[in-house]
Amino acid sequence: MSVGTLNADIRISDVIAHPLTQELPQPTVTSWGKYTEVSIVLVEVRTDAGITGVGEALARFSPKAYCELIEGSLKPRLVGGNATDIMTHWHSMRRSLSGRSGGILFEAIAGVDIALWDILGKVAGLPIYRLLGGVGRQEVPVYAASVNWGNDEFMDEELDRYIEKGFPRIKVKVANPVKEACKRVERLRKRAGDGIELCVDANWAYTLEEAVELGRALTDNNYFWFEEPLRPEDESGYEELHRRCATPLAAGESNYTLDQAMRLVANRTLSFLQPDVARSGGITETRRMAEFAAAHDVQYAPHIGMSGIVCETASVHLAAAMPNLRAMECETDSSPFKTAITGAAPGADRQKNGMLPVPTGPGLGIEVDWDAVKKLTVK
Repeated sequence: MSVGTLNADIRISDVIAHPLTQELPQPTVTSWGKYTEVSIVLVEVRTDAGITGVGEALARFSPKAYCELIEGSLKPRLVGGNATDIMTHWHSMRRSLSGRSGGILFEAIAGVDIALWDILGKVAGLPIYRLLGGVGRQEVPVYAASVNWGNDEFMDEELDRYIEKGFPRIKVKVANPVKEACKRVERLRKRAGDGIELCVDANWAYTLEEAVELGRALTDNNYFWFEEPLRPEDESGYEELHRRCATPLAAGESNYTLDQAMRLVANRTLSFLQPDVARSGGITETRRMAEFAAAHDVQYAPHIGMSGIVCETASVHLAAAMPNLRAMECETDSSPFKTAITGAAPGADRQKNGMLPVPTGPGLGIEVDWDAVKKLTVK
């Protein structure tokens, strides 16, 4: 079947989930603790036309559980359906488990959804960002993630490394004790100078009063956002912090669906919404979240975290298409999830002066090396 035939009847023939785990080349240290290894799930959706799509699910732990859900519960709902009926499949998968939206189900759906968009792009002969409408971007602004939490010397070295790589925007991890975080915030600002944009990510480290204290230091040192200072469920806490903190607030990586983002976006408590396409139901739902944010003058800042090249690439397509983009996270680790499973170099190696080119091939615009995937597959 030729690519570019949108009216073709292309049926899903198989769905295969690949659980991958790798040791991080350098541990990631946040307020949660030290990550020495991380997992993802790659989702392969095959069709009777010989066109295959690939997606990624954010499955940092217990990846085999995701695979069982995908192949045991989602696959029967998908096989035999038209691969281009993406919204139909999304709602069908949503109904595979009862209860409120979230958790492992939506991360699993994300992997399938991204793969279906990859197929749609290959069928149409267009990159995904074109299918999303696009706003004419050929490259997207990115920021380096992250300066990990540690002693002064360690954090200084990480900051210097990102500046040397040409990143004009850099994220800093902060943790407790809060007074130490305030000192680090001031120290790193002085070291970076005024020409580098800095933001911080707290990974829910603080109480409200601690967040207010750190917020003052961030304002004094011109940081452009304060990311996830509080638990994501504490929406009233975020609203109170917004009233007491002049530094703009950012959050959203912990949200699975639009309804979980609505309150803090609609009342503009958040200045930046940060959904992760490998968690937030894939491209279909993440797009809805970004567009809702745009309607409320809230900027979109895709979260990547410790994900792989598929998540990163899907995020680039969304970033290229959404009108309210601020900047996309660009993880700088040399994870094999980013370096080994496709021929594409990770964003950190392709960015120049904080700008990352958008893929131009059909679908995601990348091809997976399935032999490399097998080497990372959990047995």
